[in-house]
Amino acid sequence: MPKKLIVVGLDCLEPSYAFERWADQMPNLTKLRERGVFARMRSTIPPITIPAWQCMVTGKDPGTLGMYGFRNRKDYSYDSFMFADGKMVREPRVWDVLSRGGLNNIVLGVPQTYPPKPLRGLMVSGFPMPDMEGTWTYPATLKNEIATVCDYIPDVEEFRSDKKEEVLQNLIDMANRRFELAAHLLKTKPWDFFMMVEMGTDRIVHLLWRYTDEKHRHYQANHTLNNAMRDYYALCDKLMGELIAPYENDPDVAIAVVSDHGARGMDGGVLINDWLIREGYLTLKERPKTATGMGKLIKAGQVDWSKTKIWAEGGYYSRIQFNIKGREPEGCVDPAELPALIEEITAKIKAIPDDAGKPMTTHVYQPNETYKVVNNIPPDLIVIFGDLGWRSIGSVSPELDAPLHVFENDTGPDDANHNWHGVFAMAGGGVPAEGELEPFSLMDFAPTMIKYFGKDIPTDMQGVARPFVG
Repeated sequence: MPKKLIVVGLDCLEPSYAFERWADQMPNLTKLRERGVFARMRSTIPPITIPAWQCMVTGKDPGTLGMYGFRNRKDYSYDSFMFADGKMVREPRVWDVLSRGGLNNIVLGVPQTYPPKPLRGLMVSGFPMPDMEGTWTYPATLKNEIATVCDYIPDVEEFRSDKKEEVLQNLIDMANRRFELAAHLLKTKPWDFFMMVEMGTDRIVHLLWRYTDEKHRHYQANHTLNNAMRDYYALCDKLMGELIAPYENDPDVAIAVVSDHGARGMDGGVLINDWLIREGYLTLKERPKTATGMGKLIKAGQVDWSKTKIWAEGGYYSRIQFNIKGREPEGCVDPAELPALIEEITAKIKAIPDDAGKPMTTHVYQPNETYKVVNNIPPDLIVIFGDLGWRSIGSVSPELDAPLHVFENDTGPDDANHNWHGVFAMAGGGVPAEGELEPFSLMDFAPTMIKYFGKDIPTDMQGVARPFVG
């Protein structure tokens, strides 16, 4: 019989929780690990939903894809950005390769698949998508059928919220409905390759991490939500188990569980633009009266570009931009100065301590040294504070002497950051029961899945097929 493959993606699923701390709460994943292979899967730089999922399914790094996060510079003006949706993905994905090989595919909720593109099979677009009014399925008529199956929820908005119980219930509803739709599609449509991604496993860590991590700065003991994240992990495991149960004993069906990155507690944020101002790299015409994002200050004309060498954007990582002569409209950094400036700013950023004055283990990456190639417009530097323990705060505070460290997020309550490794587990379909493997890159996912089906792996994929298939 021809081989088949079911892939269940759980965005941000943390391996130390799924494989260790809560393994007994996730019996279906544990059984899958015992039947086959599992590993920690190294994420991208930066380890964030966009571009990580698309790096996984294309087998190529962020530089090759030309995507360095959710927002990317459109040109070298100061305020022109493009949002990374599915139109930015120009490389073939797993299902594109398999479609050309004559296989049927079902793709459900994989991030950055909006707007949907034609394939041999079906697609239900994933986060981010603007609304459910336009075309978010392929074929377009599929959304009418979905409406008869469940009240589908693509994502939960405003998950950075103080309304914890309300958002939690929305996450539970979203998972139930997505898995309900997944089961319907598996039962009623032809498929060889099926891949779905549940986003709730990401949203819940940002919502509830402080209640489950005793080491978190804001941990609250004896709270009604202390077990909520654990119970949600258990729910996803239960739903996954119900989904795969009809296929577990079929020798021609393999089942894989993956995540694009992990999660960890976030200690706080570093006001990177405040720091650049103090160090003399960034000059404003006037200090804002309230904390204001850098984008708003740029649009308001409050940056003195003639005296600004560097500015930054915030987020789970910081994107550092240089104001270069001949590149930016009012560039003041001579290109000949760049090597020395990069060395100087890298050393200074790495030396920024935490709020207690201790070293933070900050990483600074140059895209042209980090990726195989660099397409579109990358940040000049990518900064990850505190080995992902701290985020970058892009807002500028009104006080010149304000503390550089803050303990609340500037885009809403958030307890967690991402972590360097996601999960991988696979069993069935001839996969040997070899247990835990050494960590490998998430870019290995695509060639490994293609090899499983015995199809030719595109020669330009940067990932390599793992030896446990084929």
